[in-house]
Amino acid sequence: MLTSGFFRIGVWKAGLRALRKDIVWDLKGEGRILGGVFVIGPGEQGILLDHVAKDFGDEVDPRDVMTAVEKINNYSTEKSQL
Repeated sequence: MLTSGFFRIGVWKAGLRALRKDIVWDLKGEGRILGGVFVIGPGEQGILLDHVAKDFGDEVDPRDVMTAVEKINNYSTEKSQL
């Protein structure tokens, strides 16, 4: 799995993007676990955003996160007015 992941174009794109941004590499750990982002609203709102990384360096769009957070704030405001 490690070598097949190495040959994926997404991995190379992420690596080049990191080099251009002068990101410090973290070479500790096993190196195969990908991350994700979840925004979970209160009560019945449930999951408002789920982004699970498919490749190394797969980033969530910050605008999507802000939109999900705004939904939480709107929900909280509506509930307090009742």
